[in-house]
Amino acid sequence: MMLQIPNVLTPDAVARLRAAIDAADWTDGNATSGFQSALAKQNRQLPENSTAAREAGAMILAALERNPLFIAAALPARIYPPLFNRYGVGDGFGDHIDNAIRQTPDGGRVRTDLSATLFLTDPDDYDGGELTIDDTYGVHQVKLGAGDLILYPASSLHRVEAITRGARVSSFFWIQSLVRDDARRALLFDMDMAIQRAGATLGQGDASIVSLTGAYHNLLRMWAQV
Repeated sequence: MMLQIPNVLTPDAVARLRAAIDAADWTDGNATSGFQSALAKQNRQLPENSTAAREAGAMILAALERNPLFIAAALPARIYPPLFNRYGVGDGFGDHIDNAIRQTPDGGRVRTDLSATLFLTDPDDYDGGELTIDDTYGVHQVKLGAGDLILYPASSLHRVEAITRGARVSSFFWIQSLVRDDARRALLFDMDMAIQRAGATLGQGDASIVSLTGAYHNLLRMWAQV
């Protein structure tokens, strides 16, 4: 399942975050790449142990906790601390699939069920830089507004097209979901959305809504891995 989540950060929050990270020291983006990724990747990255990265990452994590659409879609068990990259003219990242397991700075591990990119640059400020995702339903090019997020299976083949004008700044991270299987997670998301829509019409106390909610949670109990 691929899902766009709008307004994860407000324009004011984007401006505050950008002010903090733009003033920091950026390094070669291959600092966190595996061998194969390093062959295809050309960008700059904010060191993940820097004060700016930690503070900006905490701002994003707090916003995600307040976003019901993200919670419903991702069912997050663990989130890798957000990273930040910058693509300038000529930079890009060729076809690749994200590592299945990422080791966190504190020595823990996150199974990468989902990948997320949070756009931090207005799309009118740069040309190129589309996130191109190849999945079972075809090829999708994504270029969202500042503060908007794209969520997609980490097993998808994807790339960042070369920048031809301006610069693209984004945050990216991975989510270990309570429900590992993408099809099951998508089914639960569809059920959740249907329950919310029906509940708004019938009322949350309606017997059919109560029954559907119970079915949702029974499936989550069966499929959740904690």
